Amino acid sequence: MSRRLARETALQVLFQRDLTKEPLSSAQEVQRWAEEFEVPEPSRAFAQQLVDGTLEHLPEIDQKIASFAQDWSIDRMAKVDRNVMRLATYEVLFCSDIPGRVTLNEAIELAKRFGGEESAKFVNGILDRIVDSVTKSEPKVPVEG
Repeated sequence: MSRRLARETALQVLFQRDLTKEPLSSAQEVQRWAEEFEVPEPSRAFAQQLVDGTLEHLPEIDQKIASFAQDWSIDRMAKVDRNVMRLATYEVLFCSDIPGRVTLNEAIELAKRFGGEESAKFVNGILDRIVDSVTKSEPKVPVEG
């Protein structure tokens, strides 16, 4: 399964929805973009999970991003940057099986590929703080000695 292709597909769907403001069927849109990128079926399921989870938790995700985006409102951010961060923040907050640093690195790659010249630095600066805040708040497992 290619999680990178799944993330790219999810980003396309989230970006389109953000751009048009139309309540599109996420399943139809994931299918359409997955066909466009020739995404294998297991990756399509992950893309669908990312889109549905991000949309389901969007207010909480946007609040988290806004709390770490000093002097930047969500609406003022570039659409690509905003949606890369939404996708990654969903993963960090709700996909405990994916290490935060992996999500951060993948988000930076998405920002480089689809965003503007400064997107990767902007996304990295905010997401790094989100990953650190979640990592620090996770309960520590006692080490048996």
